[in-house]
Amino acid sequence: MEHEYYMREALKSAREAFAAGETPVGAVVVKDGEIIGRGRNRTQAEDATCHAEVLAIREASRRLGTWRLAGCTLYVTMEPCPMCTGAIMLSRLETVVFGLRDPRMGSCGSVIDLFMERYGARARVIGGILQEECGGLLREFYGKLREK
Repeated sequence: MEHEYYMREALKSAREAFAAGETPVGAVVVKDGEIIGRGRNRTQAEDATCHAEVLAIREASRRLGTWRLAGCTLYVTMEPCPMCTGAIMLSRLETVVFGLRDPRMGSCGSVIDLFMERYGARARVIGGILQEECGGLLREFYGKLREK
């Protein structure tokens, strides 16, 4: 299935984040079947805004030469937070596909659904793609942190 293929690509980026000691979240932006942006969490290395989604959006925008990502789909291993959901809206992404729901910060339906608010920009949202793999990576990461 197409969604699983691209989610596996996002998982590759999440594993890179894990190896770097970052919360293992990864994202890719896809347009016309091509990955045009990749991102992984870099909050420890850089700053609080360096979430996987934001970094993937930045790369996709550079590749396309525009901030408007109409016709693009974002795949991310965990449900976007409010900041990332705002970036998704502002960049005009068409679809968001995520793996694991986030009961603490999820802004695509878990805590709040910001796409249901009257912001004017809405993305189609699909959740739960490869959620077991996405969740397993996070559980492993936090388990190792607790061991330390």
